[in-house]
Amino acid sequence: MTGMHHMLVHFPLGLWALATLMILVGALLPGRLAELSRAALLPVLVLSLLGALAAIVTGFLVWPLEASTHSPLTRNHILMAFWSLGIFTMLTVLVWRAGEAAFDGARRWVLVLLALIGGLLFATAGTLGGHLVGAPTLFSDILGLLGWEVYTTFYSPLWVVVVMVIIGIAAGGLGLKSQRSSG
Repeated sequence: MTGMHHMLVHFPLGLWALATLMILVGALLPGRLAELSRAALLPVLVLSLLGALAAIVTGFLVWPLEASTHSPLTRNHILMAFWSLGIFTMLTVLVWRAGEAAFDGARRWVLVLLALIGGLLFATAGTLGGHLVGAPTLFSDILGLLGWEVYTTFYSPLWVVVVMVIIGIAAGGLGLKSQRSSG
């Protein structure tokens, strides 16, 4: 079953990377390639969520939760997996509900921001998973430079909390402004 988890995690990672690229192309470029990216985005996002759920379920079936929660590295891996799932679930709902209008006006920048944050989160989840199987990456060194020691730290560094609060306030302000201008 361990091999099953290792195999399944590559589906959401690959599909999330593809979805991020499709969002960037759809939001930043004109022309036929951007149109195709926008049109094909929703199926890619839905498939990525199904793959992520399968990967998470197999991860919990392989390793007992009691053992996993005693390791800061494993807790961070699980946390980043759920944060990634949450971000890409939000993207899926936004694209599904807004349809073709998801890339209109300021909405495109919300998609771009969420996709970039999601990309950072799934890269972090992947590098932590690599550490768990004895294959650390250079991305871990970048995390260390940002104040996160992957083997011991189980928290969000203060600067991350500050950035999250600023993004939340900005998103709320944009939402209110958009609501007032459409109402």
